[in-house]
Amino acid sequence: MKNLLTLFLLFCCSLAMGQVQFKSGKGGFVNFLRENTIYPQFSKDNCIQGTVNVSFKLNAQGKVYFSKVSKGILSDLDEEALRLVRLSSGKWQVPAGYDTTVSIVAPVNFVLSGYNCEGKSSEAIQEAIRTYLAEEGLTNSVINFYKNIDQAKPGQEVQIIAIKNQLGIDDEYLGDRIKMALKKIKQGDKQGACEDFLFVKYMGSKMADDYLAKYCK
Repeated sequence: MKNLLTLFLLFCCSLAMGQVQFKSGKGGFVNFLRENTIYPQFSKDNCIQGTVNVSFKLNAQGKVYFSKVSKGILSDLDEEALRLVRLSSGKWQVPAGYDTTVSIVAPVNFVLSGYNCEGKSSEAIQEAIRTYLAEEGLTNSVINFYKNIDQAKPGQEVQIIAIKNQLGIDDEYLGDRIKMALKKIKQGDKQGACEDFLFVKYMGSKMADDYLAKYCK
């Protein structure tokens, strides 16, 4: 259907082939990505696509014990790719004697199709990425304020509220963030969900307090 989002996630990695594989078999990780990806809102709205390289290591039980973005897009796609690799923890089959210090590099390719992105210029996309980075800095200033609100100076919160308004962070936005977190809970991604709930808290809202108490003790 026209204007519907179709997400294709392609996966290949610098594995020593035949040593490590996804427990669900050939193509299992590709299917895992397809089923669990939550395309980030900013990148979806701004037609940001591309490949995020995630480097990670597995222990003897097939659990991810280290992960980082080795080459990103500098948007919220980086965070989603990292989250997906982290979510795959425990779903890998590791043979006896496997070198657990070896890094696996997973290029995760995000592509939007049928989402009116075909005519988006590369210049517009780069401008969107610059906007994302600028807004990320402002968002961090809000987070730091509410994390340390006991040290706030009189009248400082008025400035912070103005920044939130500039960023469009209102109850509707925070409600959407909570819905995203609840999707992650269903996926078994408690860490990712709790990060979202904490984000809501550190935007100066109590909307996620009950969820924090329930899932993030």
